[in-house]
Parts: sequence; structure tokens; C-alpha cells
Amino acid sequence: MLFHTSSFLFYFLPIVFLFYFFLFKNNNKLRTLLLIVSGFLFYAAWNVKLSPLIIVTIIVNYYFSKKIILTLESRKKKNLLIASICFNIFFLLLFKYADFFIVNINFLFNSSFETLNLPFPLALSFVTFQTIAYLVDCYDGSILKTNIKKYSLFIIFFPQLIAGPIVKYNNMMDQFSSEKNFSINSKNICVALIIFAIGLIKKILIADNLSIIADQTFINVNENLSLLECWLGSISFTFQIYFDFSAYIDMATGIALLFNINLPQNFNSPYKASGIIDFWQRWHITLTLFLTNYVYTPLLKSFKNLTFFKSMLSTLIVFLIAGLWHGPSWLFVIFGGMHGAGLVINQIFKKYSFFKINKLFSQIITFTYINISFIFFRSENIQSALVLIKNMFVTDFINIFNINVISLPVNSIIALVVSFFICFIFINTHEIKKKIESSKILD
Repeated sequence: MLFHTSSFLFYFLPIVFLFYFFLFKNNNKLRTLLLIVSGFLFYAAWNVKLSPLIIVTIIVNYYFSKKIILTLESRKKKNLLIASICFNIFFLLLFKYADFFIVNINFLFNSSFETLNLPFPLALSFVTFQTIAYLVDCYDGSILKTNIKKYSLFIIFFPQLIAGPIVKYNNMMDQFSSEKNFSINSKNICVALIIFAIGLIKKILIADNLSIIADQTFINVNENLSLLECWLGSISFTFQIYFDFSAYIDMATGIALLFNINLPQNFNSPYKASGIIDFWQRWHITLTLFLTNYVYTPLLKSFKNLTFFKSMLSTLIVFLIAGLWHGPSWLFVIFGGMHGAGLVINQIFKKYSFFKINKLFSQIITFTYINISFIFFRSENIQSALVLIKNMFVTDFINIFNINVISLPVNSIIALVVSFFICFIFINTHEIKKKIESSKILD
């Protein structure tokens, strides 16, 4: 069930909203139960056969969290944390990466192990990261008590279930338990509908139209693609992935706000970034925070004598992991490696450079690098990615501006032009939300 489908917009969401604010108006326990059940129904709508898996993860991780919170002995507490994290990583590896490892083992050792062909449970990557953060917070003492209903709601809250943002337990529970959030807030509803509409426009009018050019380019990669076609195709995908992802986050933010829940900001005009460091402070912000707090920082602490080299090596390792987290493919690993290398180069330049690069020039270089990295993210294989990149810089200069392989629908060209203005000139959705909330128009 997608946010922009009629079944969600005209049936699922209105029914949940009606029950939450009217039929269960004076019963907070039923409201909590409603959100939990609606989350399970939303999840099951994708694949009802896989829905028991989310129940298993919730039960097992709730058990681990209670044991971690109640255990006082530091060694046992740490062992429980390690066991719980191993369980979640194993669960993720089994369903998402088992066949990837089997295929690579077969290639390296000329073996013939059969792939498992296990289905991939919806949202498992996001649930895994969010759960690990929750378990670590239990271990650190940030979470002192919980119950199965609260934890289930934290995991299964349907607006941010599928693709984030990755949220913190305490932040969400404070909002769900706040008395002021139990009543209809007309201002929140107005803001929510505006934000949701922005996300809907991003998805249907921009991302979907950009995908036409991008799909044609990446499906038809060959030596005949002109320089112009390669750049149009790659840039179209770079904008498409942003508008697809940010559209989802906007719609999720709007839906959550209907229930008076504020989700954290996840994008902050990332293509305005003037460096890869700046980019990851703007792109998928909650993922960056998770990687920093729960992977990068513990990795640094594991070194006895921390040096600049070790911190840069840690950065590269973290982003190789982040790349693989996106999917079981070496293309994603290359994508993560490129961003890890970009961060290392950016840090070296900041530490040792004695001159500053013009901001506009920095933004152009950064966007170009990001655009090239997304070619690996989208390509069918490494060879296709390399052919496309080669054609972007080395081509037949007689036919440099030819459009032979791909077609350019008017709607797609308009979407591409609009993308430039939105990404490089206009304010972003979060800034629009803040302006609306701070104005007196809706009071």
C-alpha cells in the first residue's frame, strides 16, 4: 500500500483518522491499539505471508530490551546487547544478503551452492537500524522503562514504517503520551495536508516524469549514447531518487502530523551542498546520525590510540557498510565507497589546505561527484556504469548533442527544469513547514 494510492488515501487513512479522533476519543488505550493494528494492516498489505516476521522481531527485541534494562551487572548487560544486535544483523543478513554471499562464494571458489531465494521482508533495513538504536539506548540508560504496546507502536507506526525517517524511542513516546496530542489540532491538519500535497506533487509530477528519461538511459547503455544523453539520463536519475525519497518523507511527515506527531527532518536541500561532508549533513539526515552515533563513534572508541588516519579509515568502513545496507550488490558497495572516499578527501582538504574554493564552484564539483556516484546506484552492472561514465567525458564530438537513443517527453523536460529550481534555488519542504507554523495565518 503506497501513500499516493487511492486505497490508502480514500479508505485506510480516513478510517484510521476517524477511529482515532472520534470513535476512540476518550480511550487512549484503544487509540494506541488502533495505531498498532493499523500499522500491522499497512505492513501486511504488501505481503501478508511475511507479516509474521515483523511480529517475531518485535517480540524478540522487546524481550532483549527488557532484559537489558533490568540487568545490573555490566558484563551480562553488555553480552545481552551484543546478542541482541547479532540477532538483528543475522535476521537482516539471512533475508537480504544470503543469496548475495552465496553467489560470491560460488564465484570465488568455483562452488555450486544453491541460492535460498528467500523473500525480502518489507522495511527490514530501516526496522533493523531503528531497533539497534533502541537497544543501544536501553543499554546506555537513555530508556529506563517500556512495555510491549509502546515498543510495538514505536516499530510499527505506519507513516514512517517503510522508509523512515529513523526515529528515536524517547522522542516518539513523549509525543504519543502527550495529552495535547489526543485532540484534533486544526493547524496541524492544515500544515499536514500542505506537506503531504508537496510530497504528492514531488512523486507524481516530478519523480515519475524524471524516471522516463532515466529508465531509457540506463536500460539502453551502449557506446552510441551521446554525451548529452548520458548527462541528461544520469542527472534525471539523481533528481529522481531525491524527489522519490524526499516525496515519501514529506508524505510520511504530513500523515504523522495529522495525528499530532512530528517526525524529524530527513532532508535539507542536499544538492546545495558545497562538499561531501556537507552533503551527508543534508541527505538522509537520520541515517547519517545513526551511522555517526551507533557505528562510527563506537568504532573510533575501539582504537587505543586514535589518529587522523584511523578516523579516516573508520569513515571509509562505515560508508562501505552504508552502501551495502542499501542493497545486496557490489554496485551499492561502490556507491558507499565513493562517498566514503569523498568524505576522506573532504576532511583531508579541510585539515591541510591553505586556500578556499569558491562556494559555487564547490557546489558544482560536489553535485557532479554525487551524480557520478548515483550512476553506480542505478546501473544494472558495473560495466554499464563505466560505459555511461566514459561516454559522459569521452565521446564522438561530432555527435555530442545528438539525441538518438532516448526520447524526451515534454513533461519529463519540464520536470527536469523544475528540479533545478527546486533543488538549487527554492527553499525546501522543512523550511516551508517552519514558515507556515510560525505564521499567524492558521491561528
